[in-house]
Amino acid sequence: MTTHATDEVHVQILDNGVATVRISRPDARNALNTSVRQLLAQHFRALAEDSRVRAIVLTGGEQCFVAGADIREFAQARPIEMYLRHTELLWGAITCCPKPIIAAVNGFALGGGCELAMHCDLIIAGESARFGQPEVKLGLMPGAGGTQRLIRAVGKFQAMRIALTGCLVTAPEALKIGLVSEVVSDDQTLLRAHEIAAEIASLPPLAVAQIKEVILAGADLPLEAALVIERKAFQLLFDSQDQKEGAAAFLEKRAASFKGE
Repeated sequence: MTTHATDEVHVQILDNGVATVRISRPDARNALNTSVRQLLAQHFRALAEDSRVRAIVLTGGEQCFVAGADIREFAQARPIEMYLRHTELLWGAITCCPKPIIAAVNGFALGGGCELAMHCDLIIAGESARFGQPEVKLGLMPGAGGTQRLIRAVGKFQAMRIALTGCLVTAPEALKIGLVSEVVSDDQTLLRAHEIAAEIASLPPLAVAQIKEVILAGADLPLEAALVIERKAFQLLFDSQDQKEGAAAFLEKRAASFKGE
């Protein structure tokens, strides 16, 4: 096990290939300030390149995932100042991570916190979780993917309701409309996220990476173009040792040992 910690973001890499990234600003309900964004980008870039890591769990506190962006940092900001911050580059470190990312969400995931959860590949929500994009109540709108990822997750009419009213969405409702993957009791959220991450980490890394890449790349393409990408990725995996090992293990009725080769 390896642990890296700063005051605001903690990273732990377990021997099973699962890394945990925990945001820790309890006094600010884990609000995303510049420092936290930069640390998240730094850690996700490092985890993307770390061969030991096969899946990542992203979480906040037991009472709050991320309550939003730190309003104090932009309350009086001007447009050019916001542009020059280029926060899209920091978010991009998460977007471009080739390894599966599982959000473990308890409590509030609002504004930037909801957007952060939607940057992940799966969302495990505790029963207490509340999701929302309340930027409209500040005279703003979501600016880190909240409109575009939301409509792709839940469709036009639910996305419009959530973004236009700034309402809170409970965990059961989020599951019903397709915003989260699973809902569990609060004390099981992180455990369940780790269970899924460990399951994925035990599978062939090249196949996992290709599945993630193709699903995300194909989602916005016409079906025929997306099927071409899927087919090529499928064919490419026949050049991997893991594919040969998986087939041999199946035929020999034994557990496979996948090495990412």
